[in-house]
Amino acid sequence: MPESSVYHDAIINAVMANAGRSTLPFQQAHTDRHHGTAFWFNDLVDSTPDSEIIRQYLVTAAELTRYDLGELTLRPELCEPVMSAEKLLLTDFADGWTVLGDLGVAVMPTAGLHAHGKRKGWSWATDEITDGLAAHHEDIARIGAEPRTAYILGHDVGETGGERLQAVIVGQVARGDDGHVRWDSTVPEGCAGAPVFVGSELGGDSFKLVCIGLVLTGEKQNRIATFDRIRTAVRESAAAQGAEPAASAPTPGPDREAVRSRSWWRRKPRKR
Repeated sequence: MPESSVYHDAIINAVMANAGRSTLPFQQAHTDRHHGTAFWFNDLVDSTPDSEIIRQYLVTAAELTRYDLGELTLRPELCEPVMSAEKLLLTDFADGWTVLGDLGVAVMPTAGLHAHGKRKGWSWATDEITDGLAAHHEDIARIGAEPRTAYILGHDVGETGGERLQAVIVGQVARGDDGHVRWDSTVPEGCAGAPVFVGSELGGDSFKLVCIGLVLTGEKQNRIATFDRIRTAVRESAAAQGAEPAASAPTPGPDREAVRSRSWWRRKPRKR
């Protein structure tokens, strides 16, 4: 039975449960242009038995960041205490991003975003694409010419009021003749820059959720910038030099290894 019919609902549930608060809609301020989706990424720099060292970034498609005044929509569920959605204007927007070579990807260290929340009396309550979700070389190597079901978690542009509601877009990815992984169809406006997920079967009723990268701009069959290359590029970039590493204590007890390892889920049995 095709992967999509067996695991479809379970994969969507896993995406929302583990990455639902990782995305931010943004656009060029005071215009109706350059709508995109960015997401939080925690790069695991080092790990010891007592702590893990991470550098945190916003990540998106570089082509959507080349202007002076940007506008982020602060979703209420990403703030503690919860507040009404508001717009955060960022001056010198393009200068805040570091473009990662020819990948089509840009990253922004998040220290400034955390400082803004602190000044306003609230803190960020986000999910992040972590080392346990972000694809490694072997995950990307498994994507071949045969299409496989994939899921974009992005913020499209509403047809009536331009709302930037979050949506899961279901499609397929495959490796093209040029060697790049591509989306199989049209990406809704506003979803460029968003993370892309697949579910890899582990046997039985289990699967592993993997974020393979982000979808780049384009009219159709958009290229996917894959995390095996993003991870290497960001560590070699000027952004890594400017991002202050943060330490976090690993989850204590027997569940620690499960948290640090790649995330996997068991599909719930269908009711008869």
